[in-house]
Amino acid sequence: MNFNSHMDAVVATAVGLVNALTEGERRGRPYRLPDAAARAEAATEVLRGVSRRTEITEGQVDELTAIARELRVVFEAVAAGEVDTAAGQVNRLLEETQARPSLTRHDGEPWHIHFHGAGDGLAAEWAAPCATGLAVVLGGELYDRLGVCTASHCDRVYVDTSRNGMRRFCSTACQNRVKTAAFRARAQSRP
Repeated sequence: MNFNSHMDAVVATAVGLVNALTEGERRGRPYRLPDAAARAEAATEVLRGVSRRTEITEGQVDELTAIARELRVVFEAVAAGEVDTAAGQVNRLLEETQARPSLTRHDGEPWHIHFHGAGDGLAAEWAAPCATGLAVVLGGELYDRLGVCTASHCDRVYVDTSRNGMRRFCSTACQNRVKTAAFRARAQSRP
């Protein structure tokens, strides 16, 4: 499943920001936000998937963390079957950021569409394209490809890019953890 290379990267960025910058559970353990320096480093790594020139500072990371929390609402709503709630959240983010398209060419790539928000700051630079990417997903027939990991004690999000659309876990580590637990349960139940 591909939207287009840039849109895929933006949706993957939304996933990465949510997973790196929101509290919850991860692979069976509580996930607490690291300090500002570690969050800035993690966010920089996520954003470099789309823009090699991005460097998030400790002073900026709180704004980006707030954006990630807003984006998480979309994944949780889709996973709960509340697509109207997800769409409402995306529309609110699009309105708030005033996302607008522009054709861009950089880094030797062909012309492609970017969505930038009005104003300055990370909300304009990252919330607008992430919200737009999620709007493209929600506005198509593949919206159910957004999800929250179904492994116990994990709430990391994902976008299912598989051909069959059967992904239910954020990572192979969670999938293997579930398989191992099921295998142990079956082994213990045998006489």
